[in-house]
Amino acid sequence: MSAGALDLAPGAALVLDASEWLVERQEPHLGRVHLMNRAGVRQCVSFRFLLNHPQCRSSSLTSSSGANRGRQEMTLKDLKPEKVPLVQLRFEHLMEVFCGFRSGDPLHPRPGEPRPEYHPDRTTVSERRQAKVAELEAMDPAAAKLLALDRVGVRTLERWERKRRRFGVIGCADDRWLRESGRHPSISEEIREAILAVREETRLHRSRVDARTRETMIHRYVRETFPGQEIKVPSYDTLRRVWHEWFGPGRGRQRYERSASLPEKDGHVLVTRPGQVVALDTTILPVMVREGVFGDPVRVHLTLALDVYTHSICAFRLTLVSDTSVDVAMVLRDVMLPLPMRADWDGEMEWPYPGLPAAVVAEFVGHRVAALPFFAPETVTTDHGSVYRNHHLVEVQEVIGCRVLPARVLRPQDKQAVERVFGSIRSLLFEHLPGYTGIDTADRGAEPERDGTLTIDAMEHVIATWVVKVFTDRDLCCS
Repeated sequence: MSAGALDLAPGAALVLDASEWLVERQEPHLGRVHLMNRAGVRQCVSFRFLLNHPQCRSSSLTSSSGANRGRQEMTLKDLKPEKVPLVQLRFEHLMEVFCGFRSGDPLHPRPGEPRPEYHPDRTTVSERRQAKVAELEAMDPAAAKLLALDRVGVRTLERWERKRRRFGVIGCADDRWLRESGRHPSISEEIREAILAVREETRLHRSRVDARTRETMIHRYVRETFPGQEIKVPSYDTLRRVWHEWFGPGRGRQRYERSASLPEKDGHVLVTRPGQVVALDTTILPVMVREGVFGDPVRVHLTLALDVYTHSICAFRLTLVSDTSVDVAMVLRDVMLPLPMRADWDGEMEWPYPGLPAAVVAEFVGHRVAALPFFAPETVTTDHGSVYRNHHLVEVQEVIGCRVLPARVLRPQDKQAVERVFGSIRSLLFEHLPGYTGIDTADRGAEPERDGTLTIDAMEHVIATWVVKVFTDRDLCCS
């Protein structure tokens, strides 16, 4: 299954860390989804968490996730007996929206039909849908929930109509009401053991192999483990289908599979507030600058601190040589302190955030404050460079009360936000400055250092002005 085919519709089943969860409801405006397992335990996770989770895939237990795999179309026989009247009631409401008559036949009207708000000659389909939504919202909430008519909107009626045209009355049913898949009777306990053993061997210890090789390995495991027993191994198509259902498409590369299986100290972090996670990273500045002693063009390093929740740059630092633990500690210090206004900055670059007036902040720190957020970070995400793992930085994190949480090995997506910000700064700012060296040596000109006229102090001032005036203001407009 591709990354974009993850089914998060209400009622869909997900397999998360080898456990099955049902999608209870979505909150698209908040970017999160509520899950519930068969024991009644609920959890709320974000869409980003599910899409980036290495052990998350759609299950094959509901029709919504198995419709594209050759399963038979759903019928009323797939419903539990107590759910059939609810589906018929939904169908009657849908028919009243469609033609004005609950029976669906104008020749057999019920008493009082068609009602004025559903008259087919005086109203449009959109008007009838809006009238039906208003009618269901006016019902008693307890009764509407008992009849499975709560949370019905215009888009719900449109979805029911599309499924009714395809499946008939059963199109009005909730996918959670359908029976589970019959699974595969040919997969016995011995075959299941063989599949899991081959999966363990090919996922971590061997190079990547195709489905035919896995079939051969399953046959070999059955012969060697259960000698003298007549165990029938399913066909290649069945084994390939079962493998896809249990473990997904298996398109991940072997080294990433190995790194994903490494033990994690604190598991996944769901970022819900500013300052909860700050990402730190260092890159070589793609602009040649002039050092202050001899004026020669040199390369400098840019260390960036990004708040993962708001995607705003909290602090940065330019170093002539590779950054040290002292430089990282100073960046963390800048994250916690407000940035003073500079002489050539206008009033539009002053503290603009609602809830805390600029005068209050200025009185607290003793000077005017620029439009850059500041806070005490709770968690700092870094890579595995030695500068982030020495004793000095450990002492720094104990003093400021935060913890340094390195990204997983071979998992750059753990701090992909700061990597994308580096690309944004390059395309929006650095490309327009003299001395730009390009992305790599293939894009570099013959003499990029010839145009490097900015000193390190001037470059720091340019970046600070751009971050406060352009990038931060852009984040405020987007939020």
